[in-house]
Amino acid sequence: MTAPRPLVFVTGNAKKLEEVRAILGNSFPFKIVSQKIDLPEYQGEADEISRRKCEAAAELVKGPVIVEDTSLCFSALGGLPGPYIKWFLDKLQPAGLYKLLAGFEDKSAEAVCTFGFSTGDPKDEVLLFHGRTQGTIVEPRGDNNFGWDPCFLPKGYNKTYAELDSSVKNGISHRFKAVDALREYFTDEEGRTLLSEKLKVEESQKNNL
Repeated sequence: MTAPRPLVFVTGNAKKLEEVRAILGNSFPFKIVSQKIDLPEYQGEADEISRRKCEAAAELVKGPVIVEDTSLCFSALGGLPGPYIKWFLDKLQPAGLYKLLAGFEDKSAEAVCTFGFSTGDPKDEVLLFHGRTQGTIVEPRGDNNFGWDPCFLPKGYNKTYAELDSSVKNGISHRFKAVDALREYFTDEEGRTLLSEKLKVEESQKNNL
């Protein structure tokens, strides 16, 4: 039986890697390995940022790669911070994110995770997989050890991401939904066909060397 081909997940976060592997499960046709790569900080709309990051990572890895981008979009701020949430969080921390909305009645927000996949071939289009979770920005509660989780209250729950048991959070989170979309694509007929054809081309190229 042929061993699964490696797929590089560009991250230096061991917790993210563990979570993604758990969601993908044993039926996923790649073996997920992590690699920390310093990529340019692109600007623009979330999907464009994801595409450009994925293309840059694939060029460095010279093979199949996935990258993740997270946006936290406040309704009252027209979708900001959006893909720039990393920098807002770094400067303000969860308490500061909550205070940003102090003058607004609308505290609703949308957490969006986007996974970009590249075969490693620059001629192939980057595939994007999205996950979205609606919620409310609240005064931070719970352990402050994973980003903005303490100030995000998912819709339908009375606990923040940080207060929820990891098994519950991982089943409703924006990351879970995006990774699950990735898993579903590569375990259905269209994804399997794409992968099979790509591997055949690469094998033919190796034999011609």
